[in-house]
Amino acid sequence: MTHDDRELLHRYVKEGSEEAFAALVSLHLGLVYSAALRQVRLPQLAQEVAQSVFVELARSADRIKPDSILAAWLYRVTRRRSIDVMKMEARRRHREQTAWEMNQMNSGGTDWTRIESLLDEAMESLAESDRAAILLRYFENKSLREVGETLGASEEAARKRVTRAVERLRAFFSRRGHPVCAAGIAASIAANAVEAAPAGLHATIFASAIASRAAFHTAAISAATKAIAMTTLQKALIAAFTTATLSAGIYEASRASQLADKVRDLQYEQQQASNENGQSAQALDDARRQLSALQSENEQLRAQITGLKANSAELAEIKAEDSAAAKDPAQRALLSWLDRVDRLRQRMEQQPNQEIPEMQLLTDQDWLNAAKGNIDTDTDYRRAMSALRAAAENEFAGKLQPALQRYMAANNNQFPTDMNQLQSYFNPPVDPAILQRYEVAPASTAPNVKLGGDRIITPTAAVDDDYDTRPVIGPDGYGSNGAPGAYDPVPYSTLMVPVLNAYMSANNGLHPSDPSQLLPYATTQSQRAALQKVIQFKSGSGD
Repeated sequence: MTHDDRELLHRYVKEGSEEAFAALVSLHLGLVYSAALRQVRLPQLAQEVAQSVFVELARSADRIKPDSILAAWLYRVTRRRSIDVMKMEARRRHREQTAWEMNQMNSGGTDWTRIESLLDEAMESLAESDRAAILLRYFENKSLREVGETLGASEEAARKRVTRAVERLRAFFSRRGHPVCAAGIAASIAANAVEAAPAGLHATIFASAIASRAAFHTAAISAATKAIAMTTLQKALIAAFTTATLSAGIYEASRASQLADKVRDLQYEQQQASNENGQSAQALDDARRQLSALQSENEQLRAQITGLKANSAELAEIKAEDSAAAKDPAQRALLSWLDRVDRLRQRMEQQPNQEIPEMQLLTDQDWLNAAKGNIDTDTDYRRAMSALRAAAENEFAGKLQPALQRYMAANNNQFPTDMNQLQSYFNPPVDPAILQRYEVAPASTAPNVKLGGDRIITPTAAVDDDYDTRPVIGPDGYGSNGAPGAYDPVPYSTLMVPVLNAYMSANNGLHPSDPSQLLPYATTQSQRAALQKVIQFKSGSGD
């Protein structure tokens, strides 16, 4: 964590300073919002993610470890929040799709146009008991309990009979080239099979019924049907009711009311057959959504199965290639390399304190390069993660040096005094969290790197002092000031300059050929410790 982040976080936790928290938001908002926008794609959602991230920062500030990198912490939280938002957005879209499909089912238009002309013929193909069940359930809008009572059966038996009859209708329509799902058939019949009677028809039928109120028998119904114009569907209804000794019912409610009642009963029985009659409205809504989701999932599975069958030859070829790859040494080496990359990524996730903001600039090739060698020991991982940080810092240095040149050209060739002065000179802009890692320093702190001028830009600190290089950016270019022993046989850090000068003075200006030659000239404990690291490093590398 940078000094500014640590100080502001401390003030917020210990003093409850709102100004300190506002400053933290100002420093890192660009990082959080940009990361969120890349993932959720919509500015409004990205704003919601950013807000939730800083809410979590406010709640968890006292639990963030002092050695944590705040930018890395915020980035991880942003990633989690973005995933949550995308999941919620997917669920919202699914609910909208479900509602649309339900409306389509309720409207019944498309399925009805397929089956309307064949409906009466299909009804005629049913057994009398099945036909009566369909007529009662969907033409007359009877509940399953009423259907069972009329047919002299239990409610569960009535449900099974209705289900069986609908399935036989579905098979009939499929044979005639009109594939419609069972639920679509039931919804279409319930919504369209019976229309509101014309004005005046109710009075005519009522008068006929009064005239023969003693009983409804076949002759009376035949006489009544001759007096009025009836549709084929109404004739089928009366014939079935006559056979089953059923009384005919004519509905005066509007069609919209009929549709709502019929669809509600249909969905209730198909998805919640075992529920109590007092089930809540919320449960009914859930049943409708489940029905629609299951139908959609069923269609998707059918499509997937069809696709798998169509591509069985391709699947076999892929399996053959996989088998051949397992025997090919080159392929095995490649798979091993990719496995090392995966293990390196996992290790980095497990040790977030090893990350730096510049790592968002890494490419897949950078990860492959870092995992070229063995990654078995802790030392192997440290070297590989150091290589990743070096690649990331080098990528950023390539962006920083042109920005520095543009700044100096616009400011009378003056070197910046603060990293924030460079923010507007990046094209494209960079994450502010990256700039927070760097500082303007005297060129003398990197004496072996000559980049023009007496000022340089370099990171404030290394993550791993034993292996990390230190990028240096100046007016004329950029380079690296290596960690002890990382690049040069002699460490040229500020700490070692006095030791090197003392050696050269005693040896007529000659440079040492081995770091161990400097030990007699190291006068402080820090200098001796640094030299020991160099010697151990060269010994471990085989030099």
